[in-house]
Amino acid sequence: MSVLGFAGCIGALRENTFLLKFFSVFLGLIFFLELATGILAFVFKDWIRDQLNFFINNNVKAYRDDIDLQNLIDFAQEYWSCCGARGPNDWNLNIYFNCTDLNPSRERCGVPFSCCVRDPAEDVLNTQCGYDVRLKLELEQQGSIHTKGCVGQFEKWLQDNLIVVAGVFVGVALLQIFGICLAQNLVSDIKAVKANW
Repeated sequence: MSVLGFAGCIGALRENTFLLKFFSVFLGLIFFLELATGILAFVFKDWIRDQLNFFINNNVKAYRDDIDLQNLIDFAQEYWSCCGARGPNDWNLNIYFNCTDLNPSRERCGVPFSCCVRDPAEDVLNTQCGYDVRLKLELEQQGSIHTKGCVGQFEKWLQDNLIVVAGVFVGVALLQIFGICLAQNLVSDIKAVKANW
């Protein structure tokens, strides 16, 4: 991107038609790649959903191994009020939260605190609220943890904010088209001035 910006700025300042053409072609290429990505995302949305499930489940497995990953998962689960990729039982993939008899962890059959339904009356965060919660029936779980998966909640968020997301993409596309038009206009003006010399 810095090469693209450099080519556009220097091409305009120095009236260098080669750099301006490079800027215009590269910006057009990026525009068509974004357009193709959007079309492919719409066509292959089921495949993308499966890949998102796979990605989240792999990160669930490594939840306690990487503090940055742990913070990212906690943020996503709190923001979207969700738990796991498809639901709380995805946490069975993690060695600390799985329900096997071989697991000596206190977090056995539990979920992270970010899955818990927050009590607005409490000022202090209860980090042990998810302990043993997966031993309960699903109806009993609903009062203490979020039972919806993050993939479904992300899809719901995307549908709820579709106008904003589409507006951002259309705005970026219009800026790119505007940049291409301005660069081509400047190239033709430079050629017209050079022809009159």
